[in-house]
Amino acid sequence: MSLFPEGYTERRALYRAFVEEHVIPAEGALNREDDASLEVITSLQQRARDAGLWAPHMPAEAGGTGQGFLYYACMNEAIGRSYWAQLVFGCQAPDAGNAEILHMLATSEQKVEFLEPLIEGRARSFFSMTEPDVAGSDPRLLETRAVVDGNEWVIDGLKWFSTGADGASFGIVFAITDPDADTYKRGTMILVPADTPGLEVVRPISVMGHEGRAWNTHCEVRYTDVRVPVAHTLGGRGDAFKIAQQRLGPGRIHHVMRWLGQMQRAFDLMCSYALQREAFGGPLADKQTVQNWIADSAAGIQACRLLTMDTARKIDEGSEARVEVSLLKFYAAGVLNDVIDRAIQVHGARGLTDETPLAQMALHARGGRIYDGPDEVHRMVVARRILKGYAAGDPWQFD
Repeated sequence: MSLFPEGYTERRALYRAFVEEHVIPAEGALNREDDASLEVITSLQQRARDAGLWAPHMPAEAGGTGQGFLYYACMNEAIGRSYWAQLVFGCQAPDAGNAEILHMLATSEQKVEFLEPLIEGRARSFFSMTEPDVAGSDPRLLETRAVVDGNEWVIDGLKWFSTGADGASFGIVFAITDPDADTYKRGTMILVPADTPGLEVVRPISVMGHEGRAWNTHCEVRYTDVRVPVAHTLGGRGDAFKIAQQRLGPGRIHHVMRWLGQMQRAFDLMCSYALQREAFGGPLADKQTVQNWIADSAAGIQACRLLTMDTARKIDEGSEARVEVSLLKFYAAGVLNDVIDRAIQVHGARGLTDETPLAQMALHARGGRIYDGPDEVHRMVVARRILKGYAAGDPWQFD
């Protein structure tokens, strides 16, 4: 029995061919993140549109080419092979998750102003939630405030790790609007155009030595007396915590989908190099330690694939799959880091250089154990939810 419905693997092959033919050969230029690299991205994005491969995360009625989460997970085994491919196909984080939540919750006016340009690639966005002075893993501590003045929200606060805020058109801001309300009714999501007076992108934060540019940044953003219409409220007032779960749950599995491609590319590089590189009388592939690394990596990758596809299927069927998403997020982050690290070790000093994509892959992989919830929080969520079921006489079902 195939893991995917009919036609998915054939479609995935189209993405794989595009990535191998057009994106991977351009990685050197794209990694420079200069003006010329932006021109390369624009050219590749047009190629993707012409090939009918644009926006695989969104359904056709919203302007995309997607067919659900399982479909998108399958496509990302190819898209995820190159860090830049998500941008080429118009399904990059955080825009993909923002587009999904706008498609679900935005008013018709908000869709025209914010969603349509986002899906068409005429705009980029950011998600402004994390703050420097409080733990990002506990949104109850957020300090950014928004108050109503007439028909406007007035926002004040400081955010950071607002990915892609450099040059973005708008952000989705999580602000505390009712500090005395019940804990999970205190916050509201507000759509804020980036050119609104008082919104300042202070700086792109250097992450492990990499500052980035445009989409590939993690920015500090200050809000000082920022005024936007109350009509820019996303969802209902007080719904920010609920929306955050709707936004971040799918966003987490989006990351893991892309990681599948990263794992498989690192695995390919490790196996190929082990066969060709000789030391101490024979190829590295003959050494037991390397064989163990290859076997452990194959097992971990396949386990992640099956967990990902099962979780995607459940989301398609209407489940929030909260336990599965958290389980998958921390487990896949560990496998991703392990596989890339083994591949680097097989390559020796070469693996630390930019002669392979492994060093850059390792940089991004390490962040995966922290963003969208650190491993420890996801482990806690999984354990608490499972134990809550047992306490109620409803043991966990491995279905």
